[in-house]
Amino acid sequence: MKDTELMGLTGKVAVITGAARGQGAAEAALFTELGADTVLTDVDDADGEAVAAKLGHRATYLSHDTASAAGWARVVETVAGRYGRIDILVNNAGVYWKNDLADWPEADLRALLDINLVGPVLGMKAVVPVMSRGGSIVNVASISGMRGHAGALPYAASKWGLRGASRSAAREFAPLGIRVNCVCPGAVDTPMVDAANLDLSHLPIPRPASPEEIAVTVAFLASDASAYTTGTDVVVDGGATA
Repeated sequence: MKDTELMGLTGKVAVITGAARGQGAAEAALFTELGADTVLTDVDDADGEAVAAKLGHRATYLSHDTASAAGWARVVETVAGRYGRIDILVNNAGVYWKNDLADWPEADLRALLDINLVGPVLGMKAVVPVMSRGGSIVNVASISGMRGHAGALPYAASKWGLRGASRSAAREFAPLGIRVNCVCPGAVDTPMVDAANLDLSHLPIPRPASPEEIAVTVAFLASDASAYTTGTDVVVDGGATA
């Protein structure tokens, strides 16, 4: 069986947040390659539009603040108006800021939680009414949401919360035929993470993941190939949590 048949994204309508660069851009590229009509969203309009243009006619870009309920309403209305439905939501948008907790300004703490946790929850709330039966939601968390992370407490808290929200949503949306899963990457070679300066020599696979390696896992969970998988975390971390 061909990969495109196994992944089963042909004819699907997908929304991917944080898709202007890095991991989100890699996911968008793979989704379009696998046949999905893919809507990229981000706040970085220049890069987002450039990525969508490069991917061709199956890709479109929408400017989108994921922490805004009104922003989600506009995206869902636009996508559903064009395609009639949404089959896949990938909540990929996120930020990674480090600081000792004593030095965190309250405004930054709230901003991080809004982007990393409130945004995905708002997204699920907005998308589910127009999501087709058999739809899939993939939330991108982190292994920081599976253990402690000194110097990044708010980030870790946001990812722990996203894992919990995903499991609760998997149960709540199950009667609608909608699956919800989390991908939990470790170090990924993206602009958000300075992977070149990380010491990963202790890992069983002693290097960062490429964005494309994370994208493959996201595509699997988005596709019908994972039709019996919901409410779980898929860890892609080179063995960091082994």
